[in-house]
Amino acid sequence: MKNTSQAYYLIVGMGRSGLSMAKFLHSKGEAVKATDIDPSKTRAQTELERLGIDTQVGFHDQAFFDQAHTLVVSPGIPLTVSYIQNARKKGARVTGELDIFSEYNTTPVIAVTGTNGKTTTTTLIRDIMAQSGLKVFTGGNIGTPLMEYLLSDKPCDVVVAEISSFQLDLSRNFHPDVAVLLNITDDHLDRYEDFTAYEDSKYSIFKNQTLADAAVINRDMAGYSEKKNIIPSTVYEFSATSLVTSGATIHEDAVTLSMPRISNPKEGRIPCGHFTGLQGGHNRENLAAAALAGLCAGASVSGLIQALENFKGLSHRIAFVRELDQIKFYNDSKATNTDAVVRAVQALSEGMDGKKIILILGGREKGLDFAPLVPAVRDRVKLILAIGEAAAHVTKDFHSLCPVRTPADMAQAVRFAHEAGEPGDIVLLSPACASFDMYENYEARGRDFTEQVNQLEAIHA
Repeated sequence: MKNTSQAYYLIVGMGRSGLSMAKFLHSKGEAVKATDIDPSKTRAQTELERLGIDTQVGFHDQAFFDQAHTLVVSPGIPLTVSYIQNARKKGARVTGELDIFSEYNTTPVIAVTGTNGKTTTTTLIRDIMAQSGLKVFTGGNIGTPLMEYLLSDKPCDVVVAEISSFQLDLSRNFHPDVAVLLNITDDHLDRYEDFTAYEDSKYSIFKNQTLADAAVINRDMAGYSEKKNIIPSTVYEFSATSLVTSGATIHEDAVTLSMPRISNPKEGRIPCGHFTGLQGGHNRENLAAAALAGLCAGASVSGLIQALENFKGLSHRIAFVRELDQIKFYNDSKATNTDAVVRAVQALSEGMDGKKIILILGGREKGLDFAPLVPAVRDRVKLILAIGEAAAHVTKDFHSLCPVRTPADMAQAVRFAHEAGEPGDIVLLSPACASFDMYENYEARGRDFTEQVNQLEAIHA
């Protein structure tokens, strides 16, 4: 039987989101404790203990879990952890950031999920709302915990949130006013039972909406026609393959909007060719989704256009680093699944003939199949440099399509790429894998790539 006299919220995971959650619940007068198996979380431990919050760092104690009435689990921690499972069996409620945020938040929310493009689209929406004269808080999976908004006590007009499937898995009550689903392709299959479970997680972003809310969704996703009828809100679609009557139609050079906010056809046509930070077909999809979400949430057309004009792209997402010996180097370290790599190869090879891409691929695998990469590699990639724990798998799957080399580290990969490159070639870091075998995160991997590229010296003076 649970010892209710000692009941408290237990924050499981003391990273940024866990730290903010502990501080927020403590500020509301709740009994709070926190735990993290990572022994390096000493700074967070000191910060929380100064507030009088008991912590355990570097180990777990089942009793610490069992005496909590609620476990608030950070998104990166699998719910299959035995301590969580045992406490749940003894009656503990298991929840996450989204539901506690929803309990206290009164500001309209635009939420963005999808396998790829979340951060770009979230940032675009933020810019669109800001250029429309609204005060915006941006948070969630993009880096700033949503609880920071509630802690700040600085009211905004709208919250724009990037939402991961891991966050949705812990949500029962999250209710965004505008919800965006960009795409769903194989990812995180090391965490989910199968693709259907991952797909269901993504679609759950709509489950608490009503007809008064807006759903912005990619009509071209496989299986969407069967899922459409379960969405309870007003749907605005975007598509690159067919004409959309309520939403956005994506063309090679423009996005055409069709929705109640657009009364003038000229206002509804957005030329895309001159937006330097939004090159490639995948970014036209991101643009369409952001435009629809912004307009649904009260943005102005003039604010929308200004935001698109000013957008410069994001770090580690097909980001141009340098040109040396007429070889261009791009950092796409954020591409941690195969679909993202396909999109990068397609974007960089638009209008290009022949095999011109040298691809740095690999890292820690996530249970994914590399097969979706085969057509892109066969048609566009001249050399693969396989790095990290996945190097043997990459070599096995692609050696028959193009040469594969296995450099020892990023410095050697960059050097091999430069030596093998010819004028007009592109060197692309787009790993299709997580970074944790070699780096703390994908940003550290991208920074290392960038530093190594910038240290190169010209072969031909």
